[in-house]
Amino acid sequence: MKTFKGARTIDGIRVSVDDRPLDENYGLKRFTTRGFEWTYEGDEPSQLALAILAEHLGDDQKSLENCDAFMKAVVANLDNDWELTSEDIDKALAEIAGA
Repeated sequence: MKTFKGARTIDGIRVSVDDRPLDENYGLKRFTTRGFEWTYEGDEPSQLALAILAEHLGDDQKSLENCDAFMKAVVANLDNDWELTSEDIDKALAEIAGA
């Protein structure tokens, strides 16, 4: 099970998966050049949603297909400091699919 974490620090935003930096996955799709963000809907939260899904699912097409809904349902609602497990992501994707 993977654990994703995000934090706002004095040095800026930090996002990791299993304590290593999360890849932005710009090669898959570039929503922004400004990195990750969360707590609202937009390009930077979309980049974070895509990066989380790409790492979690390991499937580029499924990651792209679910990115917008995952951003709106999950990423836009994260706190300043957050943690998501693989189980949390699977649950959110199941709820999105059932909506």
